Amino acid sequence: MFSHRKTATALLAAIAVAALGACASTAPKSDSSGASGGSGKTFVIGYSQSNNAEPYRAQLNAQLAYYVKKYPDLKLLPITDAHQDSATQVSQVQNFVQQKVDVLIVSPNEPAPLTAAVLQACQAHIPVIILDRSVNTDCYTAFIGGDNYAIGKLAGQAAVAALPSGGNVAELQGILSDQPQIDRDKGFRDAIAGHDITIAYHQEAKWLKANATTIMQQWLSQGTKIDLVYGENDDMALGAVLAAQGANKASQIKFIGTDGLAIPTGGIRAVQQGSMYTTFVYPTGAEQAAATAEAIVHGQSVAKKQTLPTIQITKDNADAVYKQYDMTTKS
Repeated sequence: MFSHRKTATALLAAIAVAALGACASTAPKSDSSGASGGSGKTFVIGYSQSNNAEPYRAQLNAQLAYYVKKYPDLKLLPITDAHQDSATQVSQVQNFVQQKVDVLIVSPNEPAPLTAAVLQACQAHIPVIILDRSVNTDCYTAFIGGDNYAIGKLAGQAAVAALPSGGNVAELQGILSDQPQIDRDKGFRDAIAGHDITIAYHQEAKWLKANATTIMQQWLSQGTKIDLVYGENDDMALGAVLAAQGANKASQIKFIGTDGLAIPTGGIRAVQQGSMYTTFVYPTGAEQAAATAEAIVHGQSVAKKQTLPTIQITKDNADAVYKQYDMTTKS
């Protein structure tokens, strides 16, 4: 099963490279240019999600559904879930292209395999919004996401503050080929350089809590002292917390994450409750994606790249930030 999937992914990547020359770098605008809100036309949005099992992505889905409803002329089709499988996601994106949706939103599982599918949408003159993770082409209408290098650097600066005398860090990484992982890792490492902090362990946990828990258990069993864990998302950081609690070592280790979801099991509550040292809000971009889709279908220009700000979560601001982003208070 693994070798088959790996081969399929490699073939998809090769197709993407071959297709790059077939598409101009200027992405299409909606064919509905000039349509008015009073025309009675409904514009259909297809959204391809990489993996609903990640709490960040489940929250993104909920937020997108909420914000799309703010625009009566937009209709969001059922969100597809690739289950962290790039071949599955390519097929789902191609299906949206065949349906001729008015706007396609994609959160790529991996950049290379999804590039060809995005190019197909581009060639079909379907406006594409890339949400959070990149693809290897600029043939899309808009990219919306955070500054992952800056967030990684802020996490590294937090690690320096948490370990003023230096120490050992364990880093739990997302999918290694994902640009957010690459950028967060680089930012973190750049920030801790020269501060007597050693990355004693680092391993891909694919953004998932269960993977992180297993990996952390293995690290703890090896005997090397771990002073701080940097999880490139909160789910992995919280998985490490579970492993450390099971080994009665959680009080000896500081945990840093990224996402800052306003959900009961998310990073904001973990900081508030003291199980995590800090985390950083990584906005889902759902609100911006809905607004961008609305602008596109009415022929309005949109920014090619929209970079979203972050907020560091501390015990002092956790309650206020939670209330700001809590979707249960919105109707």
